[in-house]
Amino acid sequence: MSDAGSDPKPFELADAAAKQHAPATERNRAPIADALRAILPASGLVLEIASGTGEHAVHFASEFPMLEWQPTDVSDAALASIAAWRAESGLTNLLPPVKLDLAAGDCPVETAEAIFCANMTHIAPWAATVGLFALAGRILARGAPLALYGPFIEADTPTAPSNLAFDANLKARDPSWGLREVAAIDELATSNGLVRDARIAMPANNLILVYRRV
Repeated sequence: MSDAGSDPKPFELADAAAKQHAPATERNRAPIADALRAILPASGLVLEIASGTGEHAVHFASEFPMLEWQPTDVSDAALASIAAWRAESGLTNLLPPVKLDLAAGDCPVETAEAIFCANMTHIAPWAATVGLFALAGRILARGAPLALYGPFIEADTPTAPSNLAFDANLKARDPSWGLREVAAIDELATSNGLVRDARIAMPANNLILVYRRV
């Protein structure tokens, strides 16, 4: 999936069951990793939601060798791509990808020390975000983080023109898609036993929102 500030079109996986590439991952993976150093625990399992091509999973598993990285996705094409990138990497702390449908209430693991999700909330129905926070409320221990990366809408901050164009493009493609309001996500978090304790500005008009289980 693409960064909103650099490309007005969402990334889409091809149908072919092979290793695939999202150009935005090469641009955003280093800044995201730098931010995650202050968020993720020293050890344990990180559940990555909507891993897409799998390139983020490979990079972050390499950057954080003391963590087990569990990639997931709802798309069979994504799962095939993740598996291909994983096989090429040879990383022992990168686990095989697992299919996860948040809207269906799936739960591939019983517990996790952290959850990471990039560029999903706006390129999926709202039910997926609802499912994400319900999952976080069930499997995260007290104080454990859920980190969301992507473009969002904030009531007191002007939305960048590129993000507005991206939002219009998404809604034209699927009315159930679109940039989410931070206030709505905060409310959803509270209803599932999480609170936001960080807002990190990222390149290309993106944010990392960090929620923790209370």
